[in-house]
Amino acid sequence: MWYWTKVLFLIFMGAIGVWLAYELLTFPSISALRTENPVTTSMIEHRLSEARAEGKEGKKYMIWMPIGQISPHLQRAVLAGEDARFFEHNGFDWEAIQKAWDEAVREGEKEAKESGDFDPNSWIPTMPSFKRGASTVTQQLGKNLYLSEDRNFLRKGREAVYTYFLERELSKKRILELYLNVIEWGDGIYGAEAASRHYFRKSASNLTREEAAFLAAMVPSPLNVFNPQKNRKRVVRRQRVLLKYMNSIKLAY
Repeated sequence: MWYWTKVLFLIFMGAIGVWLAYELLTFPSISALRTENPVTTSMIEHRLSEARAEGKEGKKYMIWMPIGQISPHLQRAVLAGEDARFFEHNGFDWEAIQKAWDEAVREGEKEAKESGDFDPNSWIPTMPSFKRGASTVTQQLGKNLYLSEDRNFLRKGREAVYTYFLERELSKKRILELYLNVIEWGDGIYGAEAASRHYFRKSASNLTREEAAFLAAMVPSPLNVFNPQKNRKRVVRRQRVLLKYMNSIKLAY
């Protein structure tokens, strides 16, 4: 019995060793992002792969723009909508994570009560999804640059590691610059400059407050929920909210 326990333990430790070696060998060179601009991301490649699987030609419209040439209105609007405490945290907004957990608990209780399954002595809330409001700009950047669309704890762990190193290796200004240049803004549209030219026929440096808030309103779901072609009223409603709060965001870099 002891022999087989030892064998299984050694196999387990060997598997862990192989996995760690793989992670180390495939770990991206995050420090290179200090001076190198990515020409593609995991998100972009995923979209291109989806298009090919459907027999379509994938689209990629992306124009790199230094942050100094991206309207401060857009910078503030995006942070107001995605990560208002960006300059205050170290990559993880624990206050927002706690808020997301509390919200998930309330929603879980409500669903359990409606279905008749709620027992206050034994009911256990499900884990929160950690969507908008808990995921910081740095976390979103790590996900977009390096991770697949799979949703599991291993992926979340990798996201945490990438977030840590992004914050350690890069300045806040550089993180925001990368983020604004790679995020999705529509079908095949990536980055602020491409989005600005596509939707407003102008450079991102010349966006007005209203135009910036409109683009920022799309960020959480530009293909579906906040796609202006599908749900323009939703985009406009969110735009109004961002216009109220964007001027309170201070660009501390």
